Amino acid sequence: QVQLVESGGGLVQAGGSLRLSCEASGTIFSPNVMGWYRQAPGKQRELVATETYGGKINYADSVKGRFTISRDNAKNTMSLQMNSLKPEDTAVYYCNLVYLGTMPPRTYWGQGTQVTVSS
Repeated sequence: QVQLVESGGGLVQAGGSLRLSCEASGTIFSPNVMGWYRQAPGKQRELVATETYGGKINYADSVKGRFTISRDNAKNTMSLQMNSLKPEDTAVYYCNLVYLGTMPPRTYWGQGTQVTVSS
């Protein structure tokens, strides 16, 4: 079983920065994809950024140029550096891991961390 624990959320003014971290524990198999998703009140959960075990990165258009995802496979950790934050970035941010070695792939979620950006 895989456990994901996020940290680093909080309250920040527009234009500010926050760094989220995710630590994965348990048996982590590859190939896998780790990523960040977010869910604002009344909205569906949406992709923010993902990074494969091999380092291929994908960003939502809304965060390109402002957010940076990175992962350390040796430490089973992942981070999301968020700069130039906007009020519309306010959401609960979730760490996600998808193990691609089974059919269907196995998906794991963290408990989420709140990010609030004030205008």
